[in-house]
Amino acid sequence: MKTLCGRANPTTGALDWVEESEEYDYHQEIARSCYADMLHDHDRNLKYYQGIRAAVGRVKARGEKVIVLDIGTGTGLLSMMALTAGADFCFAVEVFKPMAEAAQSIVKKNGFSEKIKIINKHSTDVTVGPDGDMQMKANVLITELFDTELIGEGALPSYAHAHQNLVQEGCEAVPHRATVYAQLVESELLWSWAQLQPVEVEGTRLVPLPTGAPCAGAHAVCDIQLSQVPPHSFTPLGPLCTMFNVDFSKPVSSAFQSHSSQFVAQAGGRAQVVLSWWDLDMDPSGSIVCTMAPSWTYKQPKTAPWRDHWMQSVYFLPVESSVSDGEELRLTVCHDDYSLWYSLQSPSQRSSQSEAAPSRPCCTCQAHLVWNRARFGELNDRRRTESYVSALRSVLREDSVCLGVSDGSLLPVFAHVLGAKKVYGLENSRMSEQVIEQVLEANSMKGAVELLEIRPEQLSSKDLGGEQISVLMGEPYFSTSLLPWHSLFFWYCRTALAGLLRPDAAILPRSATLHMAAVEFQDLWRIRAPCGTCEGFDVTPMDEMVQRSLDFRESLEAEPHPLWEYPCRALTPPTAVMTFDFTQCVPQQPISSQGSLPFTRIGRCHGVALWMEYHLTDDITVSAGLIGPVSEQGECEWSRHRKQGVYFFRSPGESSGDGRASVSYSFTFEPSLGEIKMDFSIEVQ
Repeated sequence: MKTLCGRANPTTGALDWVEESEEYDYHQEIARSCYADMLHDHDRNLKYYQGIRAAVGRVKARGEKVIVLDIGTGTGLLSMMALTAGADFCFAVEVFKPMAEAAQSIVKKNGFSEKIKIINKHSTDVTVGPDGDMQMKANVLITELFDTELIGEGALPSYAHAHQNLVQEGCEAVPHRATVYAQLVESELLWSWAQLQPVEVEGTRLVPLPTGAPCAGAHAVCDIQLSQVPPHSFTPLGPLCTMFNVDFSKPVSSAFQSHSSQFVAQAGGRAQVVLSWWDLDMDPSGSIVCTMAPSWTYKQPKTAPWRDHWMQSVYFLPVESSVSDGEELRLTVCHDDYSLWYSLQSPSQRSSQSEAAPSRPCCTCQAHLVWNRARFGELNDRRRTESYVSALRSVLREDSVCLGVSDGSLLPVFAHVLGAKKVYGLENSRMSEQVIEQVLEANSMKGAVELLEIRPEQLSSKDLGGEQISVLMGEPYFSTSLLPWHSLFFWYCRTALAGLLRPDAAILPRSATLHMAAVEFQDLWRIRAPCGTCEGFDVTPMDEMVQRSLDFRESLEAEPHPLWEYPCRALTPPTAVMTFDFTQCVPQQPISSQGSLPFTRIGRCHGVALWMEYHLTDDITVSAGLIGPVSEQGECEWSRHRKQGVYFFRSPGESSGDGRASVSYSFTFEPSLGEIKMDFSIEVQ
């Protein structure tokens, strides 16, 4: 059965009506999930297996039958481990129906159907009793309910309910305990993701927001691969602190709690950021530990296990403050049932304030509701800002009438400072408009830029005071963009505005190019690689389920990833494969490009990286992908501001690096659809 669905097209800006299968949403969820990443995480699997064996052994030593409750069973892997370790029966709970069906197939394939019952429910809906989902309460509780923040997937309410309703008092739990760690640091790089910084334009210092009480920002965690943030980019101001732990073998509370750690500052600086991660103790003695610590905490960083399902957390303090070497400090973490937030106090603050727990940070400037973390970093990138200012300076005249087309962009503010006669800005929402208005007001420029919350095709000469546009400018940046080429929406806007442009109007950027390079990933390949056998268990039904979803229409396309977090080596030269000329309107006919790139380095090709570069003028280019030359070994440095596109090959290809093998490519840009269709293959001579 198919359903007619309205879907906003991020490239054309149009609302497309398409017929979709009723299975479309779950195919997308499965295709973009990372179930394989978990199963490829040998360290996680091994530690769980060791913890399960120990827990089963402790129950058997008491002369009891071992009844296991496995919440969030996924493939059923942990339940099968429990039975192999000697458990008598397992109740395996999985709320996602396709995954529960796959678990049923996997359990049957491995010969455990008689001793594992798959329950397709949320654990809080599971019943116990003669006619219930479970005929008895369990004495071993196994769970994998964690996210990067530990509790963000509702682990605490699920544990609280399980202890009250589903497991016996004094049950064994795997994991047994979780411990949360945190470290206070100063980091210009990380802090640039939190708050808009002042910027210098033509000798004018632009301040970000009106003076007064500073905005505490958004409380949401910033989860990243902290191993890819080099230690030289931050300064530890204190030791690694143990903030709190949760004992999963006892009743767990999901009520609000706060925990503090006191320490002496190890260095002076600006207290800005808290880095955090957690460990799992799989047994009561703490001898089986699964840690999320970043690789740079290891004596040998290359031995650190890679995982994308659990990363590390960055928290931004509500206000940056100055601390002195040797100063006594107290770091406080608060949490409700789903999230954490941090605050810092010094002795003087503690004496002048009540002992009430710090409230959850809340954005009051609206900027944190408009811009994500990467966008803050992009706006604070001084080198990038200098490129746009230089490009604007080269095209602006005293009589210039400028129109900015980007979401929440500072380009219109820059154009005014540079002396444009009149500046307009198109914004996609009232909230975005208000943020730019605040920036203007903070710099005594109220009314200097006329902001219009209107679609480009609806803009009229009357809206522009009867004048024509002499400079059309965009970064381009749009909040609806997911893949690199979605920013071609700027081209569609330029086309819609063609009748309002002067014949000699400057378009900035003048053009964009789509680039590609075939790559070997250090670890990211794991999220798409089939598992086959995992720790001795056949999980091919899950591989087949994922592959069916990957074969679904949209899942055949590239997917967005921030490649600065996922190291890779370029096996072919980076190459421009398509050009989009913004000085002209969007053509009516498709644009096509075909060719091949020779492998110039030895390696295993997992797929193709794709990104856009924007040519502001003939000699100023801003890249949303590679930001430096590829090293001799093929190592790449990627922009932290935008996600790149990744097209994964179903099977990796081997490169001998002698040019005999190549990647053939074919791209077709369909203007009427706003889509780029692509196809790749590895050819061997």
